[in-house]
Amino acid sequence: MENYLINPDQKISMINKDIYGSFSEHLGRCIYEGLFVGKDSDIPNINGLRCDVINALKEMGLPVLRWPGGCFADEYHWKDGIGKLSERKKMINTHWGGVVEDNSFGTHEFFELCSQLGCDTYITGNVGSGSVREMSEWVEYMTFGGLSPMSELRRKNGREEPWKVKYFGVGNENWGCGGNMSSEYYANEYKRYATYVRNYDGNDRIYKVACGPNSEDYNWTEEVMKNAKDHMNGLALHYYTGTDSYAAEFSEEGYYKTLKRAYKIDEIITRHLEIMNRYDPKKRVDLIVDEWGTWHKVEPGTNPGFLYQQNTMRDALVAALTLNIFNKHSDRIRMCNIAQTINVLQAVMLTDGADMLLTPTYYVFKMFKDHQQNTLLGSFITTHETGTDENKVPQLVESASIDENGVIYSTVANTSASEESEIKCRIAGREIESVSAEILTGKTDDFNSFENKNVVFTKDFGGFSLMKDGFNAVIPPCSVIKFIIK
Repeated sequence: MENYLINPDQKISMINKDIYGSFSEHLGRCIYEGLFVGKDSDIPNINGLRCDVINALKEMGLPVLRWPGGCFADEYHWKDGIGKLSERKKMINTHWGGVVEDNSFGTHEFFELCSQLGCDTYITGNVGSGSVREMSEWVEYMTFGGLSPMSELRRKNGREEPWKVKYFGVGNENWGCGGNMSSEYYANEYKRYATYVRNYDGNDRIYKVACGPNSEDYNWTEEVMKNAKDHMNGLALHYYTGTDSYAAEFSEEGYYKTLKRAYKIDEIITRHLEIMNRYDPKKRVDLIVDEWGTWHKVEPGTNPGFLYQQNTMRDALVAALTLNIFNKHSDRIRMCNIAQTINVLQAVMLTDGADMLLTPTYYVFKMFKDHQQNTLLGSFITTHETGTDENKVPQLVESASIDENGVIYSTVANTSASEESEIKCRIAGREIESVSAEILTGKTDDFNSFENKNVVFTKDFGGFSLMKDGFNAVIPPCSVIKFIIK
């Protein structure tokens, strides 16, 4: 039996709701067909946005959405996506599939999307192929309520009041698709561009995000923090769990190899934070993980540039252990954005025409949403490693939080493909009134298809017994459980 201790008196940090954010890029069928179908579509929509997708994302508790990219952001020119649809410029999406982008989804449509979702906005600006003026005018167009050329242009296009931009990313992956820049060069460019991301409303300041490192590029963090830390609010890390298999076709070794790669994000976050803390000992600059998730082979017969993949319990375990790790680092992590929302990479939903399904990853996010804005508690679980010879991970990965009413939420992932785990959970210094739980479980390669959408979904879990100060539970293999403790 493994011992699990949760200490309600050890309150560590607030788990910012935006850790549970998502990312939508003009890539494949994420925007078009996924989120946006146009006002004339037969698919039920409000102002062109799919009702089924919007409702599901609201139920999932989506707090913030990143747009328009990704690599697409650094070839996106925002003025092409405003005004009458018939007059908007068409372009070739050179990064993703070479398809025609007709710009029918632009700035106004994005803010309408976020309004319907009730979520905050995260805009990424074009540094790679854009200009300081272009970025500055976009911010003015979106956020200035007074009299100016860009605010008048916004009004001409039907929007009187300015919008609120909560987060603004100054470029994306500028070490790669965003311009192949060196860290020193980008740091200087970042300062120049960020200067003109103006705060037109003094009470509503834009949170500025600098392009951070790719995975384990610690030198990038070193140079950008050293040269530009005083001009940013957050530094963006990208980390993907890449595999060499299809999403639903893999061996046991492939399963554990994927989880080991996913678990490595804990070490990567820790090392980047050590560098950030040296240059920013007061911890003013947050770490942002605005692209993360699994990256499998695209499904056979689909456009390789569309990055469409299925989503199994393996992906659900990646999501659960990653979100638990983010919770544990919530003293320094402000926002995270899974890639991507729909039909691309580790999507929470897939669509096929008018049809839509929820993936195992969706259910993990819905289970974990109770952590949003809670206080992280000190917690520790004894656990052995599971896996194959070269690919081992902790069998149990957990986090716990408490809400303003004193209710404790604990999320536990059992990464073993075949072994259950018995735990004894104690809540230090508390007597327990009640415990309830829900579970997501299945075989490692189980997934939801359009032929059967309910292979994987959450169910009530009763495999536990109460004690005076906690509970005993048997955690099935390949499962994620949320305990609600009162």
